[in-house]
Amino acid sequence: MTKIVAVVACPTGIAHTHLAAEALQEVAARKGIQIAVERQTSQGVMNTVTPEQITDADVVLIAADIHVDPARFGGKHILTTTTREAILNTSQVLDDTLGLIAEEVPSMSDQVVKDTNATQNLRIVAITACPTGIAHTFMAAEALKKTATSLGHEISVETQGSVGSKTPLSEEDIAAADLVIIAADTYVDDSRFKGKKVYKTGVGDAVKRAQAVIEEAQAHGEILGGGAAGGSSYEENIAAAKAAKKSQLSGAYKHLLTGVSYMLPLVVAGGLMIALSFVFGIEAFEQEGTLAAALMSIGGGAAFALMVPILAGFIAFSIADRPGLAPGLIGGMLAVNLGAGFLGGIVAGFLGGYAAKWVRDYIHLPGHLDGLKPVLVIPLLSSLVVGLLMIYVIGAPVAAIMSALTEFLQGMGTQNAVLLGILLGGMMAVDMGGPVNKAAYTFAVGLLTSETYAPMAAVMAAGMTPPLGLAIATFIAKNRFTADERQAGKAAAVLGLSFITEGAIPFAAKDPLRVIPSIIVGSAVAGGLSMFFGCQLLAPHGGIFVLAIPNAVVNVGMYAVAIAIGTAVTTAMLVALKKPVEVEALPA
Repeated sequence: MTKIVAVVACPTGIAHTHLAAEALQEVAARKGIQIAVERQTSQGVMNTVTPEQITDADVVLIAADIHVDPARFGGKHILTTTTREAILNTSQVLDDTLGLIAEEVPSMSDQVVKDTNATQNLRIVAITACPTGIAHTFMAAEALKKTATSLGHEISVETQGSVGSKTPLSEEDIAAADLVIIAADTYVDDSRFKGKKVYKTGVGDAVKRAQAVIEEAQAHGEILGGGAAGGSSYEENIAAAKAAKKSQLSGAYKHLLTGVSYMLPLVVAGGLMIALSFVFGIEAFEQEGTLAAALMSIGGGAAFALMVPILAGFIAFSIADRPGLAPGLIGGMLAVNLGAGFLGGIVAGFLGGYAAKWVRDYIHLPGHLDGLKPVLVIPLLSSLVVGLLMIYVIGAPVAAIMSALTEFLQGMGTQNAVLLGILLGGMMAVDMGGPVNKAAYTFAVGLLTSETYAPMAAVMAAGMTPPLGLAIATFIAKNRFTADERQAGKAAAVLGLSFITEGAIPFAAKDPLRVIPSIIVGSAVAGGLSMFFGCQLLAPHGGIFVLAIPNAVVNVGMYAVAIAIGTAVTTAMLVALKKPVEVEALPA
């Protein structure tokens, strides 16, 4: 029986990897072919092919959309293709692979490699963008389309202009692409193309010499991010998990978290500046001309003043792209002036985004006036709508709600405070950086604008305990963790001290039924104790490092105790629930 060793891998390792692997296994079984398929995913390698399997194999198949190192298959015939081909044309791919056995193909290293893409037309995705996005953006897109089509390639082009992204690339387009071309004179986020062959040039080049750009992209494009999926480190697994969580968001929640992500640097910088001003005394900033006053002016007067407008502006940006920025920012500033706080900013952001989107999509101008739309019509009409609604309809009621919420939280009794701390703490550990975690964090951050600091302390304490508890458990109960997990525990300790809850994700992914309950209970305990001890946190991030800033944490000693007890509870539950590892010989 013919034996094949196969490796499948795609940039995310979630869908195409598994679909390709199962298709190859099913069709090979029908053809009477013995096949061993290794899956390289964002969470690590599954079904790793052994050296013995490689030695026994007659031929090697690599179906991957990212680089896979062929060095370990030295001396074997190798056929390379894409996961898409392996899914759609499985039988033909296997036949081509078997055809290599009888071929005599010369190679400098006695390794025979045949690339099925070499004789096929390329699938290209492209982005064109210029600062104004009115003329050159679309001219470059048209030139690339015409040229690629004439050369026999398939191409999809996303234009990023003043009116936002047109014909946006889908995840399927990107996954199937052999080549990515970014022709831009302004910033373009390329993170979604990790693992793809990417070539960057100016938008003018694409207009004037489109064919040369495509040829140069084929010859000189570079794999973005490099490396095979199988070599993912602990940190890369965390990054991949974050990206996966982000890609799963949709609708209103996605727009809200976009605003929060852009607001967060202002919150962190402003909060730490305010905390630093307290080093000189709680009321030292009241004396004009002092360093404390300057720090308070930077943190409270500038950074915190911009928080709500930025939140609103980028919620609107997420909904309507660049046209949403003006009405969102204006609505957010009105929310601040009207006392509506972060709740008003959220409302203004959604109003601004949907108003701009409606104007963009439903108001049409003659072709020769279309250039006025992004610079005049959309910002004027959408800002007018949002401004009038905020002033005459929305501002006062939302301000009253915000005031009532602040009074309730500041006047809360001990019992209610502890219950709130337990709730927020548990939410921080439920999905470790996902929607529930972000909801708790956003709630606490929003309250900083109304000088309510206790929920922020509870949230940070609860966010630190999951990776810290796991790190300690890998140290004191080595027989319950693999060698890789014990190594990852060292990195988890640093992430926990830095208030990066995502450090617990790789452990939870491998053993969710034991790890997730352990970290939820530990985080709930930490959050509840923080509220019980009356701890307050003026800086919204920083982990253990912010504890060293005098007056940044109210009741800092008991705050450290709350974190320590929450961590100990997580560790104890992990030791009790996890079973000893049987398949690994532990080091002496």
